[in-house]
Amino acid sequence: MRSIPLLIGLQALSFAYATPAFSNDQVPLVNDVLGKGTQVLASTTVAGTTAVVQITLETACETSILPFSTSIISPISSTLSLSANESIAPVTTPTNSTTASDIFNIPISTGAPASVIGSRPDHPVSRLGITKNGPIETNKFYASFFLGNQTNSVWTHPYSIQWSKGGGNAKSWGLSVAHIDTDQRVYGPNSSANPVEYYINPIGVQSVIFSAAELDSTTVMTTDTLTAFSTNVNLIPSGGSSPGITFPLVQGMGFVTAMYNGLTPFIESGISFQTITPLASPGYGISKYKLLLADGKTWLLYATATNVTGLSLTMVSNTQLRAPGPFWGTIQISKNPGDVASQEKDYDTCAGAYPTSTSISASVDGASGTYTFTWQEAGNGAPLMLFALPHHILSFDTITTGKITTIQLQTTTKGAATAVIADSWTMIEPDLPTGIGFAPWNATTNSSTTALSANAISLLNAAGASDLSQDMSAQSNQNSMYYSGKALSKFASAICAVHDLAHNVSRAEAGLAQLEQAYERFANNTQQYPLVYESAWGGIVSTASYITADSGDDFGNTYYNDHHFHWSYFIHTAAIIGHLDPTWLLSHKDWVNTLVRDAATPTTTDAYFPFSRSFDWYHGHSWAKGLFNSPDGKDQESTSEDTNFAYALKMWGSVTGDAAMEARGDLMLAVLRRSLGCYFLLEDGNANQPAQFVGNRVTGILFENKVDHTTYFGTNIEFIQGIYMLPILPHSAYTRTAPFVTQEWNTYFSDGRVDTVAGGWRGILYSNLALIDPVAAWEWLTGPEFAPEFLDGGASLTWYLALAAGLGGG
Repeated sequence: MRSIPLLIGLQALSFAYATPAFSNDQVPLVNDVLGKGTQVLASTTVAGTTAVVQITLETACETSILPFSTSIISPISSTLSLSANESIAPVTTPTNSTTASDIFNIPISTGAPASVIGSRPDHPVSRLGITKNGPIETNKFYASFFLGNQTNSVWTHPYSIQWSKGGGNAKSWGLSVAHIDTDQRVYGPNSSANPVEYYINPIGVQSVIFSAAELDSTTVMTTDTLTAFSTNVNLIPSGGSSPGITFPLVQGMGFVTAMYNGLTPFIESGISFQTITPLASPGYGISKYKLLLADGKTWLLYATATNVTGLSLTMVSNTQLRAPGPFWGTIQISKNPGDVASQEKDYDTCAGAYPTSTSISASVDGASGTYTFTWQEAGNGAPLMLFALPHHILSFDTITTGKITTIQLQTTTKGAATAVIADSWTMIEPDLPTGIGFAPWNATTNSSTTALSANAISLLNAAGASDLSQDMSAQSNQNSMYYSGKALSKFASAICAVHDLAHNVSRAEAGLAQLEQAYERFANNTQQYPLVYESAWGGIVSTASYITADSGDDFGNTYYNDHHFHWSYFIHTAAIIGHLDPTWLLSHKDWVNTLVRDAATPTTTDAYFPFSRSFDWYHGHSWAKGLFNSPDGKDQESTSEDTNFAYALKMWGSVTGDAAMEARGDLMLAVLRRSLGCYFLLEDGNANQPAQFVGNRVTGILFENKVDHTTYFGTNIEFIQGIYMLPILPHSAYTRTAPFVTQEWNTYFSDGRVDTVAGGWRGILYSNLALIDPVAAWEWLTGPEFAPEFLDGGASLTWYLALAAGLGGG
């Protein structure tokens, strides 16, 4: 695809300087720091910065094949007749009465994974520098610090952090911090287009670097205390057995904090310092500096020594400030946007305190759900400052809203983050999808439909007779868990529609027997590439890459790519089987729950799986990328399959009587609807993505550092938009709002343009149309233009007809 090396920033210049001698026998008191006054080097030479924009789409961890197989769809017979012995079975619907408290403190299971799944101690990716035992998060923001050469950035938002490792203008061995403003973005390939295809933030910017005299080429980086929201990053100097500097990294942290353990601080910059000004102490034992960089940006530095003495910094070059000797305590930096005095006062108020980890709690009462982030704090006891993303702000309760400040810093791909001074936030989702079940759900009436017209039932039965006569075992016998799961889920939806909507019990029972038999291949772990529990990271993976040595097999499943996508189809299928045949649950619940635990175990005490591997509760959506090193961080494209996992979780919890699991699924869907509307599904007026990008309607691939309106498997517009649609199930009308679907349709597919789309994508587009125009979708599905070739390998005519009819089309 695109490959244009691009450098931005100040012109790189060489700069030589002499290193002064220091006396290490005395550390100045806090008040003595002011005596130095503002420091400016006599030389007017400006050191440079080199920043890189990664324009080439990273495909090493992704396959370029379509997300469905189109070669196994059997033609639909036109000579089928209905059975004369059909009877109506009772249909159950959700009751809107789910109540569950403390839903992140109730384990799914405390036992080992399902016994049919073998185990092994190794994984193709080694645990680099990790000092924590037990299961490890594989899909979280800090993975770059234990992958590859450990030098790719991580994003806590609004800051990014990178191990300099001797690179950049400052040639530092410390940890660098950057914040990117909107005027530093690169748009392309035609920057004047509207919409542009992509925007990218520069990487490798070294605004401020925490380093030390003792750090050099022998320095080692380790991580410990890895959680879903945080980790500790340690820099250990040569010969050291304990960290010289520890950085507690927490999502949303207001300051980047470095805990020095007896090293001599060097504060460096790849951009270069213009002035360094000591300021009055904002609190007991705190030294404060204002750092003005050559790019005109202002940063604040706060130092708190454990012995309550100050930190004296001397500018020895444009790129380096030095302390006179060893330091024990914390040094913190933050960017002051606009150098506003009132905002600086808020930073002063919170200086010296920092979060070390985050806990989440939540409860659901009917259609209302609340979730709370609570931070564990260290430091001097001052109030905590953390940055909230736009979807947080929209859902804050009254108390949390009162803690919002005027400080805002741009994030790389999620709009402006807002500083909040509080040690906890509570968010409310007042409209949980508790009424959504297996039948089509109407967003306008907030109700499911189980009563269809006689004509719709007749056509549904005819389609069902054909769909359910296909060879389910053969279609699901794939070398990919993803493709296999999609096939099973397709048949499950068709069977459920025949049973619950067409009321054809005998036909549904025959199809269900075949589906249960096909499912056994996976429940017995005898598929082409069986699953295995690997204890190196702690999770269930396909054995494909172990056998083939190809990391991209099955979309990178062995490397923890896309687990929530893959497992969602198996969980959804199991929920429908259990709905129709409750006796099946007893012998299969443990296997299905093992998949749930792998992607979304709800407690931090599960000895086999990390908490919420896929879903990022801070960002409000999942990350698809697993153990692959990426210069632009984690990413996700198929938000509809993200919502499909939450829906499957909800329905599996409902069928098995696990109220906490059902509540988590409901809450995840509500949070997803909000976050997708903020960042991924772009209606007119979206304020979080650039105005010149919103016209794309979807983000395509959203990385932590860039957004690219494309897919890993092609650039056709039906690919890019369609991967945000499939699978279209009852919850789709909840997460894909009518205004969005309307605007997207009018942008790309109205006025007959949909009929130029080939293959299964056309069926996907028309089933999506049913969400806003079920009559038009029904007419196409039942009209002469429809052909079996327009069904993809994960879709059935039976379900598409049921959806359109249930929403009022037939």
